[in-house]
Amino acid sequence: MSQLSNIVKELLDWYGRQARDLPWRRVTAPYGVWVAEIMLQQTGVKTVVPYWERWMRELPTIALVARAEPDRLLKLWEGLGYYHRVRRLQEAAQAIQRRHEGEFPEKFEDILNLPGVGRYTAGAVASIAFGQARPVLDGNVVRVLSRLYEVTGSVGRASVRRRLWEYARKLVEQAAGTSAVTSNPCGDLNQALIELGASVCRPRSPGCERCPVSRFCRAKDKGSILELPDLGKKAAIVACREIVLVVSRGEDYLVRQRRAGQINGLLWEFPNCRTDESDPEGWAWLQRNWGLNPKTLEFVGEIKHAITVNRISLLVYRCRLEQDISLPDDSCRWVARSELKRLAFTGANRKILRRLDDE
Repeated sequence: MSQLSNIVKELLDWYGRQARDLPWRRVTAPYGVWVAEIMLQQTGVKTVVPYWERWMRELPTIALVARAEPDRLLKLWEGLGYYHRVRRLQEAAQAIQRRHEGEFPEKFEDILNLPGVGRYTAGAVASIAFGQARPVLDGNVVRVLSRLYEVTGSVGRASVRRRLWEYARKLVEQAAGTSAVTSNPCGDLNQALIELGASVCRPRSPGCERCPVSRFCRAKDKGSILELPDLGKKAAIVACREIVLVVSRGEDYLVRQRRAGQINGLLWEFPNCRTDESDPEGWAWLQRNWGLNPKTLEFVGEIKHAITVNRISLLVYRCRLEQDISLPDDSCRWVARSELKRLAFTGANRKILRRLDDE
């Protein structure tokens, strides 16, 4: 038996014993697999589970996603972040309705052509839902294969990515011809690689003693496990400050909706402005846009928030009005406090809402 076939056999045997019981692994319909894969992009499994379960209860068919109101989808997605994913998911659902008569496509090329679907997602759905010998390469698989085959060089380089995709292809194609006791060797092989990276072949604390393929691992033999994969230079951390204004008038609160096309487009937030050296406290912005005097404000506190490399300090001020003020544009709206939780807010603003709830 070749080394390649041994690796595949060990991975499939290990996955059969150790695979986590995840809700999307109990479904056979490609729709559920697809939704899970979109949610899992840049988001951990523990976070995704309740979101996936709620989504499938609320929207059990592709047709329902295609015709849902965007605000409803954003609310279901609220807290998962990277909101472009849910917008592309709806675009893909609408494309499935138009191009494929509402049935999720089986051909790899058709899956790949859906909005928001790249090579990894298409390979995952094709292999898991349809049993096709299509490779996958996400962060977990990159780590496993980089160590297993001691692939050096920055994984951001095209030549290194090609090598990793080739290793992934050989493994899944070997699985397609295996006689292992599994109804879907290609899908299980890909999930085994992902599972191994998530639970055993960890970035800083790899559990080599628990790895089913450690005896084949070149990086383990060379003592270079912690050096791989080479992720290149980390992006510099960017610190910034924002002033946030919580304006109330009786039981109504002033909120605004972010414009489509912006980061967090169509999500709701309290009025805010990034401060700079020319206006470090944001007072000029308050007076220019809202006609508010700083003396009318109450400092609520500072809230820390992180988005990718950005470390944001939110200086939250509260203003209780006795009379109406002019709104700068149609993105702003007065909303009853009881209605605030029905809107999909950005992550930073949800922290502010929780603080208001504690009052």
